Amino acid sequence: MFKHYFEGIDNVAVGPVISLIIFFVFFILLILWVLKVDEKYIVKMKNMPIEPNSESVSDQN
Repeated sequence: MFKHYFEGIDNVAVGPVISLIIFFVFFILLILWVLKVDEKYIVKMKNMPIEPNSESVSDQN
């Protein structure tokens, strides 16, 4: 059904190629960031949900 509509569009393959390039660039940059990030930052982010927040502790008193 949609094939008939897309046959009349010039350069219809440009969109999927650009989307694929954006997808791969994003995930390659994400992998590079994960490999380069400091381990202290990872530990801090991992423990963040269970650490008491100073604002919430003062609000309870």
